Amino acid sequence: MQYRTIAVEASRSYNIHIGAGLLSSIGDMIRPAVGCCRLAVLTDSNVESLYGNSIMDNLRSAGYEACKFVIPAGEASKCAENLLAFLNFLAAERLTRSDAVVAFGGGVVGDLGGLSASLYLRGVKYIQVPTTLLAAVDSSVGGKTAIDIPAGKNLVGSFYQPSMVCCDTALMDTLPAEIYRDGCAEVIKYGVILDAALYRLLHDVPFERESVVARCVEIKRDVVQQDEFDNGIRGLLNFGHTFGHAIEKLSDFGVSHGAAVAKGMVIAAKVAPLCGLCDIVEELSSLLVRYGFDISCPYSASEIYNALLSDKKRRGGTISVVLPRAIGDCTLVDLPVEELETLLEKVI
Repeated sequence: MQYRTIAVEASRSYNIHIGAGLLSSIGDMIRPAVGCCRLAVLTDSNVESLYGNSIMDNLRSAGYEACKFVIPAGEASKCAENLLAFLNFLAAERLTRSDAVVAFGGGVVGDLGGLSASLYLRGVKYIQVPTTLLAAVDSSVGGKTAIDIPAGKNLVGSFYQPSMVCCDTALMDTLPAEIYRDGCAEVIKYGVILDAALYRLLHDVPFERESVVARCVEIKRDVVQQDEFDNGIRGLLNFGHTFGHAIEKLSDFGVSHGAAVAKGMVIAAKVAPLCGLCDIVEELSSLLVRYGFDISCPYSASEIYNALLSDKKRRGGTISVVLPRAIGDCTLVDLPVEELETLLEKVI
């Protein structure tokens, strides 16, 4: 079986394996990372119906004793209730500090599984097995874990690196079109912020999946190695997310993450010229529409502004926004919150 391995050197060093068909060998692949131990698999109802038996059979055939916890699919499951329920499950199964969690699903499962692993017994190992394009290129890499609370998205979390990431790109073949499209928003984001060549490549629709996933992971790996705890350049990965998270919150997560990020990138592109930076609005909007995104904003400037006030990127009287200087070159701009409200009124 052919696959690509990308090494990450962070507070915990680990490998990211990318290839088609890796799930069939998942037990053998994770052994170098976690050794011989008991495993607790966290997944959601959608992944469970498609691949739940497969992962358990493959783990057990490799000699692992494994148990499984299933949460309902959807962003609403990334909550304190499910965090506590899974922690109680780990305790009931009597997992020890030498055992490990396997987060098998999209971003919700990865975030919840990672945060649970960071908290249980003050930290156990965990493996990310992303099943969506979005999770493969973004949330499974870099060690950010979190849950949502009523005040906002990802406000309760930790930095906690996985022991390994195993990305079976064949699992994406069963994704609904809209879920796969969500991941395309993050892929486009990587091109805009740091790789003009990748951005140009994305004009070929559909793109070649494995090479594009690997390139996005390399970009995130390089950023994380420079700024693991998000005090500088890692903020560039939030292009479109500041406004996108506000849209998700206002919609009560009825607007998916990828769809919200697409809208957020367009808003950021519209703000950029007003701050003396470049105008890529038409070019970026055209590409997003080509991928099937609705780039209109369903909320007013005042609604977006008020939702932004609880964003975790706010520091005192300023909020950090990622704005483009050119395709492949973005910068972090700290804007006074009052100025941001005025800018939003001009672009929404």
